[in-house]
Amino acid sequence: MAGLTRWGVGWMAVLLALLTGLSGCGYTDSRAAHRAQMTMIGISSEDVQTCVGIPDKIKKLNDNTQIFEYTRTLNIPSTNDSTLIPLQTLVNLTETALGGAGKTCVADIRFDNDKVTQVHYSGDDDEIIGTDGVCSIVVRGCIRQPLPTMKHVRKGPFGPISGFYSPRIKEESEPAAVSNPKPSMPVTPVAAPAMVPAGD
Repeated sequence: MAGLTRWGVGWMAVLLALLTGLSGCGYTDSRAAHRAQMTMIGISSEDVQTCVGIPDKIKKLNDNTQIFEYTRTLNIPSTNDSTLIPLQTLVNLTETALGGAGKTCVADIRFDNDKVTQVHYSGDDDEIIGTDGVCSIVVRGCIRQPLPTMKHVRKGPFGPISGFYSPRIKEESEPAAVSNPKPSMPVTPVAAPAMVPAGD
């Protein structure tokens, strides 16, 4: 009985270590991806190419707006099952049970007047814990070595960055309304009353 207990505790320790490693990595990656969605706002297209790289695609929406698109795939090495500890089987079971086996990120960075206004992620980009964790491979250069033009965002567990959801996009202020003066009403000449001479 004692042998079975030790064996069970050993398996639980291996599984717990595996889950902790996978979830910790995913959570950290998710926070890095979401941090970039805040810190990169306002930097120029040259700065983005400095820390992210040359975009895979560029879409010009109008004279003032363009989108850089980056597609990256995470290279996840597979582990071999051994006769003692079937690690790959444990990884597969964990991913099946908890989800988050994403490997591909598509990052779209929007520029208005050559300044970043929005950063969006799509694709199969969730890791086991958190969302958009795979996208950290796109913005890693900007997060690890921030540019002087990037915004400072408070770190730590009580900061504005979450591993589970993207930061809200701030509404752009409405352009100032141009006041057009109302056209003046045409003046209609009014005939003066006829003068009647006195004494008639």
